[in-house]
Amino acid sequence: MKAAILVEQNGPLVIDDVEIPPLAPGQSLVRIEYSGICGKQMEEISGRRGKDPHLPHLLGHEGGGVVEEIGPGVRKVKPGDHVVLHWMKGSGIDSATPKFKRDGSTVNAGWVTTFSERSVVSENRLTPIPASIPLDVASLLGCAVTTGLGIVFNNASLKPGQSIAVFGTGGVGLNVVQGAALVNAFPIAAVDLHECKLEKAREFGATHLFQAGRPGLEDSLMELSGGRGFDAAVDVTGNNKIRQLAYDLTANSGRTILAGVPHCQDQITIDSFPLHFGRTIIGSHGGDTAPDRDIPRYIKLHELGKLKLDELITHRFRLEEINEAVEQMKSGKACRCIIAMR
Repeated sequence: MKAAILVEQNGPLVIDDVEIPPLAPGQSLVRIEYSGICGKQMEEISGRRGKDPHLPHLLGHEGGGVVEEIGPGVRKVKPGDHVVLHWMKGSGIDSATPKFKRDGSTVNAGWVTTFSERSVVSENRLTPIPASIPLDVASLLGCAVTTGLGIVFNNASLKPGQSIAVFGTGGVGLNVVQGAALVNAFPIAAVDLHECKLEKAREFGATHLFQAGRPGLEDSLMELSGGRGFDAAVDVTGNNKIRQLAYDLTANSGRTILAGVPHCQDQITIDSFPLHFGRTIIGSHGGDTAPDRDIPRYIKLHELGKLKLDELITHRFRLEEINEAVEQMKSGKACRCIIAMR
């Protein structure tokens, strides 16, 4: 099968044939139809978190596909099932990770990878879905949608009328915005460098838009919050200055949620005094998503016309164009890039 392989950090992905290993207990072979690209892959390619000890390896952790074969012990899915591939653990076996072969050499992989025509996936990284759901849309439920909505529903526990500021309105950030809109939060402030992404945030429910880097940004946001700070301030950028700004703009009774991936050498310094009055700061782990519970709920919301999914996709590429997709993501102007495997 064809796969995009990370051979070296800060280098292009290499598209080549790899051999599929026999299925071990708890593994399934999935024909990948579509994959998204998110910040985790950009982090791995760039080495943002430091040296990668697993090179060469496959990439991708949100996808939509069809089960072709199941290994010993698998009960959650069967051949022919349409599935979402996700990185958060669901129910089922947590299998060993597969090892592929390329010209006789080992190519590593995690419990789920999606930048390939097929993938060997751990049972607990698959959730079956109705065949009526388009698989390009389904792929977004593997990370962008579930993480963004989970930040609102699980990490922030945002209530109607509470305020939120969202720093970074790409794939995850847009879903934070629309999650906030679903619970009737107000105001919903969206902050991004790119006007095109801010306009997208307006479509998803942002009530106020702010361009990052402009003079007086912090004062304008604080004024919008009524001078007290926001009930929730969410950073999806991983940028040190923005993480600091999000904390500084959180109300004493509010919550700062850090979802963006920082550089391995970046640290922030906070004034801990507000923590004594109830302010909290947490790092989000996939929005604390429970895939078996949340993915069916979000599909139902989409079917009812209450959750935007198709509108998240701003760019489409084929597998052989994946390095172009990576460059598009680096530009910062994409909300979600989708890779079609055929």
